[in-house]
Amino acid sequence: MVIDKPAGCTSHDVVTQVKRLLGARKAGHLGTLDPIATGVLPVCVNEATKLVQFLSAARKTYRVTMLLGVHSDTQDTEGKIISRSELVPAEDEIRKTLAGFMGKIKQLPPAFSAVKYKGKPLYRYARAGEFPEIVPREVEVFDLKVMEITFPRVTFDIVCSAGTYVRTICSDAGQMLGCGACLCGLRRVKSGIFTQTMAVSVAEGRGEEKQRELLERMLSMEDSLPDIPAVTVDNPTALRLRDGFQPDAELLRQNVHSFLAAGDMIKFTDSDGRLIALAEMQMPADVINCVQGNVPAARLLRVFK
Repeated sequence: MVIDKPAGCTSHDVVTQVKRLLGARKAGHLGTLDPIATGVLPVCVNEATKLVQFLSAARKTYRVTMLLGVHSDTQDTEGKIISRSELVPAEDEIRKTLAGFMGKIKQLPPAFSAVKYKGKPLYRYARAGEFPEIVPREVEVFDLKVMEITFPRVTFDIVCSAGTYVRTICSDAGQMLGCGACLCGLRRVKSGIFTQTMAVSVAEGRGEEKQRELLERMLSMEDSLPDIPAVTVDNPTALRLRDGFQPDAELLRQNVHSFLAAGDMIKFTDSDGRLIALAEMQMPADVINCVQGNVPAARLLRVFK
């Protein structure tokens, strides 16, 4: 399901609330949103938690508000202010600087972040006054559009890869402009296929009513993977797959899509469209017809009850 995360709470808080409302055994979110942030937070429940790794690498879209003239230790307005500046950069300079973040960039994760160093999140080191030397990571900004400049605030939309720290972009932009900057507002409007129009709030409504709303808005596992080609199998084959049978050429010969290559993912569904398993092709589809016998043609990655 897609939760509209409110400001002032952690992503873990939202997951805990969803588990409580639904009485779920397990739940996990697809990509942390900082407490200051709002918006799209997809949450997988129970058996769907097995999908987290397959859904988390999606592109993210944010509406960002950057505050110029303020530099903080957390790179947002939640942290301790380190310095202020009265310098007012020109609008074209602001636009040019932000446009420079387009494409693949090297980014140093913030000291106050959940990125782990030697098994411990960086924010724990930072709170203890320790700042380990971290290797910059490559992320990608696919699109960035400045929407409004009303000094000292700049609003822009950004589409970026998973793992991109938007507050670091604000901080780095402020440094380049010479006035300092930090994040003062962030809303995620899209995460992969999940959009804010799908989102439901958990901040309002009573328990039973909210539980009913969550159940009504819940997405099926198979619908959460629209871009992965489906192979529909009969019930006996579905049982075999659930028992760990590795898909062979005989099984896929009549079902697999002709355009698939080795390394592509496929999903197996039963006659009712329910997700049975995810698998990785071990050979191109056009080779399967040439293979004799029960040669393994795909490798199971996850099996679902």
